[in-house]
Amino acid sequence: MTDVLVVLVTAGSGEEASGIAEALVLENLAACVNIVAGVRSVYTWKGEVCNDEEVLMVVKTQRERFEALKERIREIHSYDVPEIVAFPVTHGLPDYLSWVLEATRSPGGSR
Repeated sequence: MTDVLVVLVTAGSGEEASGIAEALVLENLAACVNIVAGVRSVYTWKGEVCNDEEVLMVVKTQRERFEALKERIREIHSYDVPEIVAFPVTHGLPDYLSWVLEATRSPGGSR
């Protein structure tokens, strides 16, 4: 187990995803955000089945920064309830994992 997380977030447009991604990286909440266009999401919302095109963000961060990342996404996301789900990274290239931790070092943090 590592301290690195992969967080999935969807957005309604590429423009919104880019804005969120840039904010997260600039604020050291994410080391990198991949933006994947053309995702089709089928889900229920307020009693109706929805079938929408969305954009998926794959966010790399560290466990220590997750709560701040989650709150920042909620502040700037257009959805009432954005998808924010995190998965622990159990294995990876050590140099890459170290880079994620360094890039998401909190200001004044111990890393």
